[in-house]
Amino acid sequence: MKTVLVTGAGGYIGSILVPKLLGRGYAVKAVDRYFFGMDKLSAHENLTVIQADTRRMQPDYFAEVDAVIDLVAISNDPSGELFKDATFATNHVSRVHTATLAKNFGVKRYILPSSCSLYGFQEQDMIVDETSPTNPLSNYAIATEKAEQGVLPLADERFTVTVMRQATVYGYSPRMRFDLAINGMAYGAWENGVIPLMRDGTQWRPFVHVDDTTDVMCLLLDADAKTINRQIFNIGSNNNNYQLGKLAEEITKALPKDITIEWYGDPDHRSYRVNFDKVESALNWKAKWTGADGALEVYRHLEAGTLKKSTQTITLDWYKELIKWHKIIKDAELHGGIIDIG
Repeated sequence: MKTVLVTGAGGYIGSILVPKLLGRGYAVKAVDRYFFGMDKLSAHENLTVIQADTRRMQPDYFAEVDAVIDLVAISNDPSGELFKDATFATNHVSRVHTATLAKNFGVKRYILPSSCSLYGFQEQDMIVDETSPTNPLSNYAIATEKAEQGVLPLADERFTVTVMRQATVYGYSPRMRFDLAINGMAYGAWENGVIPLMRDGTQWRPFVHVDDTTDVMCLLLDADAKTINRQIFNIGSNNNNYQLGKLAEEITKALPKDITIEWYGDPDHRSYRVNFDKVESALNWKAKWTGADGALEVYRHLEAGTLKKSTQTITLDWYKELIKWHKIIKDAELHGGIIDIG
């Protein structure tokens, strides 16, 4: 049985990936701070839960590990702007450190889930591929690109390193995020029949369902090293390149109620179309989901009551909540407790 160490294992993507790995016969070491709770992963005989910060990774975590999928990140642009130092320490420095430790302890394979947000802004008629110049516009994207630049040179014939530049992810997850575009659209449509959309709707953005991107992670664990080593792959599909206004229109047609589009904010200057031919060819893989399918999936979970919006489902709001309560508890604590003391 092969063992995979997954960082960020309790997060939006990790809580889909870990059960999938276990179902495919892998043992999993699930490393996370578990900011969003330890209830997102069900107990399993081949699951080892390690509550740890990847900025303090310990060498013994890598014992008998065959591969690492380094999902950990301070996620999304607003969080990256507010927590700049933590974003660079986590998304860049800790990932390079994890990859270095993995190589030193004989791990065979390292996968870095990166982001298509590295492409930033591109001209309207430009479709970027893995060889195109990057243009990161946020702390999140800059830190992620630095992680790529730090881990790829570690690759050699005994240590396979692969970078996945994921499109914007969507779809249902036990650690749900409504601060992702399609998920937010689905929630607005369900709650009050309104899809909130940042102006002006002409911006291009690629998308990938959480089930599709985790399928690619599983494929990379067994793919021929000669095909994937030192390689960057854009993860998504050409059909899932959308102008956001047109995407919202498709979603309104897919959901079973009357829905209107409500514009907000200043024009979003992030705009890029991405070519995904390389991953489809190299891994003989194609995405199964469309944006409208994913929105309908989220909508149905909301209708069924198996999904609710809370502070936890908005990443930045939850980080702020934790910081607020951390201060309250520190100020109130004395002699090792609050009401009961040591």
